[in-house]
Amino acid sequence: MQDQYGRTIDYLRISVTDFCNLRCHYCMPAEGVLPVHHDDKLTLEELYHITHLFVENGITKVRITGGEPLIRKGIEYFIASLGLLHKIKDLTMTTNALLLTLEKAQRLKAGGLTRVNISLDSLDQDSYRRITRGGDFAAALDGLRNALQVGFKVKINVVLLKDINDREIVDFVELTKKYPIDVRFIEVMPIGPTAHFSKKHYMSAREVLEKVALTPLETQEKSSPARLYTAENAIGRVGLIRPLSCRFCHECNRLRLTSDGQLKPCLLSDLSIDLKTPLRNGEDLQPYLDRTLSLKPEKHHVEEGNSTSLPMHRIGG
Repeated sequence: MQDQYGRTIDYLRISVTDFCNLRCHYCMPAEGVLPVHHDDKLTLEELYHITHLFVENGITKVRITGGEPLIRKGIEYFIASLGLLHKIKDLTMTTNALLLTLEKAQRLKAGGLTRVNISLDSLDQDSYRRITRGGDFAAALDGLRNALQVGFKVKINVVLLKDINDREIVDFVELTKKYPIDVRFIEVMPIGPTAHFSKKHYMSAREVLEKVALTPLETQEKSSPARLYTAENAIGRVGLIRPLSCRFCHECNRLRLTSDGQLKPCLLSDLSIDLKTPLRNGEDLQPYLDRTLSLKPEKHHVEEGNSTSLPMHRIGG
């Protein structure tokens, strides 16, 4: 598939739930959120139907997100069903890993999941609990260990937060010297009801380069938002993701599907196309997919004050 700007769209991110067992400051407001009503959520069968259509249209990479995807009942069977779609070359998941037991990790691996991206914003228990509003740090580390033990490719996502976790940058980079993992530092995005917090604690990913010596890799991953580096004597890699200070819209290859059936052409825009209603009415979804591609903007306009009103837990990042 190609959009009107000639970008090849081959990546679908699916938010299977808006529920999460954490309440990270940059993702959810302190007062909590109203969950999507059960009847408004797509069933796993409906999600599979949509994914199958997209795969037939050229999607080769699928990422499962949330909320926290491991909360969704039946997620392991859903992964296994997607694993049978052989045109999918990369089937991955973003998780906070709190529920990633060894047994669950083994079943997900057997079902065809190839990689997990683990959201871990601090290596300090107190800071972790502060960022997540009380998250179980020990469970997160156990989940990380389980992912490595079963042989998943692992990336750790670290949202940079000025005056909160910026002193841990060196510690995170040190992990790449001990384990064959990627540590990716991500600029916090001021969107939705948590925009004030994100603006207050925003720091550019370029500041990582000022705190630790990193060498850019000669070979970069195609269509990845991360600029890749390596530290001396490292067996893993460091990635910098800079959606604000160095946006990568010209290389964007993705669409996003929310748990209630909204297909979003851009993370940082309120543009969306409803797939749930036509799906449940028995309509052909192809025209809706084509319409979404035609709406995909050339670039986001966050710096101009135009962004999505949806909280991050609804979109899936």
